Amino acid sequence: MSRLYEVMFIVRPDAAEEDVDKLIAGFTTSVTNGGGAIKTVEKMGRRKLAYMVRKFNDGNYVLMTIEANGAVVLELERRLRVSEPVIKFITVRIDEEEKRLAKVKALRGTRRKVSAEPAAPVPSAAPVAEAPEPVQASA
Repeated sequence: MSRLYEVMFIVRPDAAEEDVDKLIAGFTTSVTNGGGAIKTVEKMGRRKLAYMVRKFNDGNYVLMTIEANGAVVLELERRLRVSEPVIKFITVRIDEEEKRLAKVKALRGTRRKVSAEPAAPVPSAAPVAEAPEPVQASA
C-alpha cells in the first residue's frame, strides 16, 4: 500500500552544492526504482542546528515528500544512515494527518453552510412574575 511520507535530512555544512544535488538525485532514483514517487524536493538551505550534531553547529536542510510503500522507505532510511554527508534525518508519515485535516475542513464547511442560512426569529419570552415574599407567623 502506497503512503505519503516526508523525509527531512541534514547534510554536512562543508558539502558542496553539487554534492548535495548528487545525493538528492541518488535518493530520488532509489525511491523511483523501488516503485515510489517523488512529490516534492525542497532545499531549505543552510540553518543553525538546535544542538551540536557530529561536531557541526549548522547544516544544509533538504525536505522530500514521497509516496511509497514501507519497503521503499526502509531502503531510503538505510541509504540515509550509511551515506557519510548526511548527519541527521527523520521520516514522518503524513497521509493520516492530511486525512484528518480534510475531515476537519469538511466539518467546518458544513458548519458554515448551516450558520449562513437565516435563522428563524426566536419568540420573546413573557416576563416572569416575581413571587411574593413569605409572611412570617407571629406567636
